[in-house]
Amino acid sequence: MDRMFNFKSEVKPEWVDYNGHMNDAAYAAVFSYAVDSVMEFFGLTKEVIENEKYTLFTLETHLCYLNEAHLGEELHVDLQLLDVDSKRLHAFFTMKNAKEVVIATSEQMLMGMDQEIGKPAPFLPHLKENIDHVWNNHQWIEKPKQAGRVIGIKKK
Repeated sequence: MDRMFNFKSEVKPEWVDYNGHMNDAAYAAVFSYAVDSVMEFFGLTKEVIENEKYTLFTLETHLCYLNEAHLGEELHVDLQLLDVDSKRLHAFFTMKNAKEVVIATSEQMLMGMDQEIGKPAPFLPHLKENIDHVWNNHQWIEKPKQAGRVIGIKKK
C-alpha cells in the first residue's frame, strides 16, 4: 500500500441547481462516494463486508463549502487521517478541481462496526495494517485549517 488515496468524479447534470453550480447535497454525495472508495482503498471491499459482516459507519461530518463547482468540472478528493484508534478514523477529505483549487472539505469520524451484533468493533487485522501504514505517514502532516471548526455566529 504505497499509493496515495484519490477519488475522482465530475459534476453531473443532476447535481447542478438553480444557482448554476453544484447543489450542496451533491457535495455531501461526492464525499460519501469518497468514503466508499477509501473503504476499498483500505481493503474493506464488498466481499469482505459480506463475508466478515464488518463495515464502517459515518458517525459525524462537518462540510465546508469553499468554492463553486460547475457542470462537467473534474473533481478529485484526497484523504488525510487526522487521528486513528483501534476502531475509529478521524478523516479529513479535500475536494479539488483540475486546477487544484479547493472546492470543499469534509471532516468525518468513521467507526468500524460488527454488522452481526450491530455494535462498534476493532478494525479487521488487514484493515488495521493498511490504516496504520497510512497513519504512519499522515500523523506528521499539519492539520488543515478547516479541521476542528465549530459552527457558530461570532459575537463582537
